[in-house]
Amino acid sequence: MRAKGERQLKYTPINGNSLTYIFVMPDDYDAEQEYPAVVLLHGYGASMEDLMSLSLEIERTGYVYLFPNAPIEMQVGPGMTGYAWTPPGPEGGEEAAQRAEDLLEGFFAEAMERHNIGEGGMVMGGFSQGAMMTYRFGLPRPDMFAGLVALSGRVSSPESLSERLPEHRGQPIFVAHGTQDVVIGVEDARSSREFLESAGYSPQYHEYEMAHEINQDVMGDLGRWLRNVMPPLLG
Repeated sequence: MRAKGERQLKYTPINGNSLTYIFVMPDDYDAEQEYPAVVLLHGYGASMEDLMSLSLEIERTGYVYLFPNAPIEMQVGPGMTGYAWTPPGPEGGEEAAQRAEDLLEGFFAEAMERHNIGEGGMVMGGFSQGAMMTYRFGLPRPDMFAGLVALSGRVSSPESLSERLPEHRGQPIFVAHGTQDVVIGVEDARSSREFLESAGYSPQYHEYEMAHEINQDVMGDLGRWLRNVMPPLLG
């Protein structure tokens, strides 16, 4: 266990059987308790450390947080290593996405057992490419996730995903996107919302005056949504 930052973020990196990840503990953490869990997937070229600070922005107590590292290592600059869920270009097709999904399945099975997380006691989310994986993995598994969060992402393969959607389409979904995003344009987010609504979902959709990022307005709206969809464990 290590403490980092002035607010003493308590976390431990874990070399799991499927994926390496960071486990963030709340204040007064009690391993015997069954905490609701927030799992956030980083974007293309980032790493499991990238979204860690969001745990302090969302809620210090009542949740555990898990930040898995994507499986594909890549060089993003001189001496700088990043990771991706799928590679870019033609190599990043269905086969690569399925490999990432299989690794996530192993990660979730291990993490739920190791950290005493119950079925339906998780919210899964991600940023950019992590949001794409959240749609792919989370939508077909409503019993596993109390809700999904897509930050600056999109549904990457609506045709193939539509064949895997569950019969019940009431899973809560929080979507945030920047109107000035030039990495994944807001038009992609709007198309994803249309896909979800046509499939019977009712996503809570937000647009913000921002680029490809997560700002304080997003965090405020996300925190309120999360506490409503999956309340924190009260001490």
